[in-house]
Amino acid sequence: MNYMKTGMLIAAITALFLGVGFLIGGTSGMVIALVIAVAMNGFAYWNSDKMVLRMYGARQITMQDAPEIVGLVATLAERANLPMPKVYLMDNPQPNAFATGRNPENAAVAVTRGILNILNKEELAGVIAHELAHIKNRDTLTMTVTATLAGAISMLANFALFFGGNRDNRMGMIGTLALMILAPLAAMLVQMAISRTREYSADHTGAEICGNPEWLASALQKLERSARGIENVEAERNPASASLFIVNPLNGRGADNLFSTHPATGNRVAKLMEMAARMMPGRGAAFSPTAARSGGSSRPASPRRAGHGSTPYTETSGEEEPLPPRGPKRGPWG
Repeated sequence: MNYMKTGMLIAAITALFLGVGFLIGGTSGMVIALVIAVAMNGFAYWNSDKMVLRMYGARQITMQDAPEIVGLVATLAERANLPMPKVYLMDNPQPNAFATGRNPENAAVAVTRGILNILNKEELAGVIAHELAHIKNRDTLTMTVTATLAGAISMLANFALFFGGNRDNRMGMIGTLALMILAPLAAMLVQMAISRTREYSADHTGAEICGNPEWLASALQKLERSARGIENVEAERNPASASLFIVNPLNGRGADNLFSTHPATGNRVAKLMEMAARMMPGRGAAFSPTAARSGGSSRPASPRRAGHGSTPYTETSGEEEPLPPRGPKRGPWG
């Protein structure tokens, strides 16, 4: 259903783009709009990942630089039947993460330094699995195409004023002004709807990859609380890239409404907890983050709750420390 909804939304934004071109310049305007769309999407297909990584000052890390985080990504990528993506670290205090790349063979996962400071091993595994789900579902390409089309619609709408006197333009001045306002707004709404749909799908697939929906649910709650209080300067300067992140990096935009790039965290957590309740014992057994970090076996281990008392997962920690013993239930589940 999510794939069908996404396909319909992409068709809608494409039709909107061609329609704007037709309203501005008739049939020739529609053809020009199509050429522009193809050119912009071609450029974005090959260069969008490099552009966004450069925008956020991300640096690539290897197994020699940070064996724990890179080992975790490798283990989860193997469980997801994906090629090993490149791993990047952003020197950003806001806890967040995103995936980018035109296809699974040319993908990258980027995490901020802030996320390593607040999440424990299981929660970080849930976040990485979510980003790998975006790669597996090819959401990175989908969002690149929609963002490019949305930007092109805004560009064409701005051109409408200059081409208002064209003989093929029957809208008049009032119609042209309305087009300049409504077309970019409609494109933004469709883009955000696609983003919210893909986030729900990535939550579901990511929970299957790591084996325990509760890990991702706990991580989302921590990220939501922390991200609100820490400004992401690069994201505020480039709000079009907000849909890439696992939680909205822009302050004050957490509502699940038409103008939100992400679903409300409460709704996402509720769906993950419903998924956890449906899981049969032994189904989708979670791997051991401890084994992944230490380079040991990645055999599945039984799922357990993400302990809020666990040590944060840092790239600089030394030898593996055992998780604290399980006590009474704590945190958001009782």
